[in-house]
Amino acid sequence: EAAAEDIIFGGGPATLIPTDIELRRNHMFRPMNWKPEQPDFVGGRDGHPFIVKNDFELKNAQRVLLEGNVMENSWGGFSQNGFAVLLSPKNQSPNVCPLCRVTDVTIRYNRIMHMASGFMIANVRSESGGASTDGGRYSIHDNILEDIDPSSYKGFGTFATIIVQVPPLHDVTIDHNTAFAPNVLLNVGAPASGPKIANFVFTNNLVASGQRGIISTGGRDNCAFQPERQGPEGVLASCFSNTTFTHNAIVGGSGFPKGNIALKDLASVGFSAVRGNKVMDYHLRPDSRSRRAGSDGKDLGADFDAVERATAGVL
Repeated sequence: EAAAEDIIFGGGPATLIPTDIELRRNHMFRPMNWKPEQPDFVGGRDGHPFIVKNDFELKNAQRVLLEGNVMENSWGGFSQNGFAVLLSPKNQSPNVCPLCRVTDVTIRYNRIMHMASGFMIANVRSESGGASTDGGRYSIHDNILEDIDPSSYKGFGTFATIIVQVPPLHDVTIDHNTAFAPNVLLNVGAPASGPKIANFVFTNNLVASGQRGIISTGGRDNCAFQPERQGPEGVLASCFSNTTFTHNAIVGGSGFPKGNIALKDLASVGFSAVRGNKVMDYHLRPDSRSRRAGSDGKDLGADFDAVERATAGVL
C-alpha cells in the first residue's frame, strides 16, 4: 500500500541499472477512501488528497519479472491518468541518467483491477530533452484486467497506450491477455517521420475494441494522425514494422486485420458466467468461438487457471 507509486524502479540520477528483479505474489493497492468524492474520503493533514499514480512503474531496470500479483486501485487526478502499469525509460532532468533503460521485462499471470487504463508503454525524452538508452523486449501475457472504468477512475479507458519519441521502441509482445477497455484498445503516438515501432506482436488476446479501436494520441506529426481514418489496419501499417496482429477475439469495432474473431458483445464471448457487464467466471464454454482458437491451440485470452494458481492466497 502506498501513495504515488506502489513500486517503482528509477526516477532519479543513476550510474547503475537495477537488474535481475522478481516481484511475485504481492498485493499492491490503495484504500478507496483515499479517492476524492468517496463518502468516507480521507486526505492528508491539509485536507488535500494523497498523490496517486501507478501501481507499478519502471524508469530504469532490466531483466524484470512481474508475476502472480494482485494489483488494484489506480486513478487519475495528479500527473498520471489512472494507468496500472507504466514502462517508461527516463533520463530525468537535467540529463542525469543517459544510461537509463527499461528492457527485458515479463509481466504475466497477474490480476489487475479497478483502474482507468491498463498499460502505458512510453519511450520519451525528459523535460529538459534528455534521451534514455533503450526501451523494449517486453512480454506481457496471461494477465486479466478487470473493471477498466474511465469515469470512476478518472482516465482514458484504454487497454494500452504506446508513445514513442526516443529511444525507438522495439520487440513488444502482448499475448493471451483478457481485458475489456470501454474506450480504446490501443492508443498510439510516434513521429510520422519514423522510425516505426519494430517487432510488435499482438496475438491470442480476448479484448474489447472499445468505442474507438486503435487511434492516435493526437497531433498532425503523429504516425497515426491520417491513418486513423483508415481504421486499425491503417494505424498498424503506418506506425509499426514487422507486425503480427492475429488470432485475437475482439468485442465490437471494425477494420481489424484478417485472422481475428469479431464478436458483437460480451455475451457473445462465451464465458461460463456473465452478469450484466461483469464476467463472473472466465472459463470459456465448449461452444465459445474463442475456445482453442489461439495460434498455439489454446483458448484465447489469459489462462484463467494459471492466473488463479499464481495468485492463490495473495488476497
